Amino acid sequence: MASFAVLFSHFAVLLLSVLSLGSSLSLDYYEKTCPGADFIVTKAVRAAAYKDKTVPAALLRMHFHDCFIRGCDASILLNSVGNNVAEKDGPPNLSLHSFFVIDNAKKELESYCPGVVSCADILALAARDAVVLSGGPTWDVPKGRKDGRISKASETIQLPSPSFNISQLQQSFSQRGLSLDDLVALSGGHTLGFAHCSSFQGRIRNFSPASNVDPEMNPSFAASLRNMCPVNNNAKNAGSNMDTSPTTFDNNYYRLILQKKGLFSSDQALLKFPKTNNLLYKFASSKEAFNRAFVNSMIKMSSITGGQEIRKNCRAVN
Repeated sequence: MASFAVLFSHFAVLLLSVLSLGSSLSLDYYEKTCPGADFIVTKAVRAAAYKDKTVPAALLRMHFHDCFIRGCDASILLNSVGNNVAEKDGPPNLSLHSFFVIDNAKKELESYCPGVVSCADILALAARDAVVLSGGPTWDVPKGRKDGRISKASETIQLPSPSFNISQLQQSFSQRGLSLDDLVALSGGHTLGFAHCSSFQGRIRNFSPASNVDPEMNPSFAASLRNMCPVNNNAKNAGSNMDTSPTTFDNNYYRLILQKKGLFSSDQALLKFPKTNNLLYKFASSKEAFNRAFVNSMIKMSSITGGQEIRKNCRAVN
């Protein structure tokens, strides 16, 4: 895969100065130095998912959020230290969980082959395992990522927002070397998991002076969401599942968007552009087509590299 570098203004968008699509990654990276790495990570993910069915969705989202800030360098795993507030404590990441799964895998890997497997690779492998354990496709994960040393909550503003329109989504993805095809395929990750009321509240109340509810949302669906998210909502965990089968990796997400039952504005926005609209229909009608596209786009996204070291502890720099 060809290498590329994208230079961004530090002050304008706070993006990584250089993101490179990992030409240094390889499928057999640990073949001689830690041949059981894949299995050890899978075992940790499987054990956690067996006890808690929300773990796979959490790990997949964690990997996305990691890769979109400074590349897939495990900066999402670093704890805040002193005056530095880390990514995981930035507003979009406060609902992330299951970091312990990565810790458990790292602990076993350090006893088996110390100082060899990066936390970034563990997270990439765990995201793949999360999809597989949810009934989705499998793939060979290219490995060889390094762990980053910088993690700033202020940079989480770069993450795509649930309120983004299609042009904002396209810009966010293209800045990372990802296409409209990747946008639609990777959005399918929303087939897993749960969303808090705050992420779609603006669509179901006071949407505009002309309409209380987003006219792009199915009225009965909006009514059900208003019941789940009352006006004076104080429930920390109030919200909605991302689709009708939130622990199963399938193509229901796309089918629901076509029924105007996408939770986020960014989901429904995919209907607004001819190319993304065509892909929505394609993936809604064929789970196999979605699976193939998702795998290709996951490999592409998870190959955006940016780290420098192999951490001993995934929560702290060496």
